[in-house]
Amino acid sequence: MRALVSVSDKTGLVAFVQGLVDLGWEIIATGGTQKLLESEGVRTIGISEVTGFPEILDGRVKTLHPKVHGGILARRDIPAHMETLADQGIETIDLVCVNLYPFRQTIAKEGVTLEEAIENIDIGGPSMVRSAAKNWKDVTIVCDPADYDRVLAELRENGKTSQETRLQLSAKAYTHTAEYDSCIATYMRAKAGLPEKLFLEFDYKQGLRYGENPHQEAAFYSALQPQPFSLAFAKQIQGKELSYNNIQDANAALNVLRDFEEPFCLALKHMNPCGAAVGETVEQAWQAAYEADKVSIYGGIVGVNRELTAEVALGMKPIFLEIVIAPSYTPEALEILSAKKNLRVLQVDMTRTGAPVPQYVGVNGGLLVQQLDTQVEQVTEDMCVTKAKPSASMMKDLEFGWKIVKHVKSNAIAVVRDNHTIGIGAGQTNRVGSAHIALEEAKAAGFTSGLILASDGFLPFDDTVALAAEYGVTAIVQPGGSIRDAEAIAKADELGIVMLFTGVRHFKH
Repeated sequence: MRALVSVSDKTGLVAFVQGLVDLGWEIIATGGTQKLLESEGVRTIGISEVTGFPEILDGRVKTLHPKVHGGILARRDIPAHMETLADQGIETIDLVCVNLYPFRQTIAKEGVTLEEAIENIDIGGPSMVRSAAKNWKDVTIVCDPADYDRVLAELRENGKTSQETRLQLSAKAYTHTAEYDSCIATYMRAKAGLPEKLFLEFDYKQGLRYGENPHQEAAFYSALQPQPFSLAFAKQIQGKELSYNNIQDANAALNVLRDFEEPFCLALKHMNPCGAAVGETVEQAWQAAYEADKVSIYGGIVGVNRELTAEVALGMKPIFLEIVIAPSYTPEALEILSAKKNLRVLQVDMTRTGAPVPQYVGVNGGLLVQQLDTQVEQVTEDMCVTKAKPSASMMKDLEFGWKIVKHVKSNAIAVVRDNHTIGIGAGQTNRVGSAHIALEEAKAAGFTSGLILASDGFLPFDDTVALAAEYGVTAIVQPGGSIRDAEAIAKADELGIVMLFTGVRHFKH
């Protein structure tokens, strides 16, 4: 039995190949792979001894030869194939252990040149992998070091790998080359300025019990590289398995948490904030967020952007929550939360990198792609468009409200006071309807004066301004940009309300 070994990732290679040798296999090896194996005392046959031709062009050509691919591709069940091998002096190759040049790692390096990237495009490797994968009924293809032990165990027990194993390894091999070619294509198309193709790679993370509803099948996939503020790379410390809706909601919570640098706490339900606050400490932020809406928080998600302490955990203990999210937890907090066995406790990296984050949204027969809305504007006094001007305390609430309304489903209205939410109006078909919901919530909670209203889109009529005044709103922040802006400003001036235009909208559909 013969194996051909040519790998870039040499993890676990020596032990694997020595295991083959101990079972009586002959080993054909190339270049650096042969040097490593020989240095470890593993006897090999050089690829040039097999082909009768030297490696040339700085190693660009070494395995592209009939004595290699004929030995891999010949079907053992077709006599004519075997006669051809005998006539041409070609021996069969029964196992191919190949993984490819580190193209992805190369282009990830800072300052890498196009020439360096091109030299890390493997040619012979993918050809051997595909040949072996195609002839999986007769040849075992191994391209992942994680499969070494499995293959050796089957060879030791049965003298060969099972057909089921070879088929699975063939599928993995085609995945390996597909991902490799996709990475190269994406890189080269970007260099050539060709945007009309999009190649995405995600790894299967877990199956889900169902999707949004029990009759919908669903699964969760993760990006190839860890990312901050990502549920795909969160550590689940305890609790039940995440559901499709849990993942959607937790992701929405992380997008809100990303926008706040000061101690911040968020309560979220059905992808909309239902209570949010900043504080001098995470304990203050938690208490204010909870007080903002003690009803809606039931069965929701709570996230903080600081280490979650025992005091916060004690506050959460009597409340039914689905998920708690934090960058870290004190041991005492985890001990308290552990009493709630079903509560999902997630630890998430919240490092801010400033790098653009792609967002993919599936539509029937297509895919929408945009950069995630991570822009955060500083709300300043010079944005004021009314005769009345904002006080310093107003400015803090105006900026807080503007950050929160960005994450509420359009048409979105957030009513805030003292750096915490007191009313949220989400997803209505007209803006005054959302405002009415938010303002009624504030009134029901006993807040009837000194309120700040934030709108994610411009106010197309003066009706929202008039309504806001009835409920005690003293300042409004909105994007501006309506052809009726003058009417809204005039109404605000008439009612003595401060109004700021940010010049930026944050629709969330």
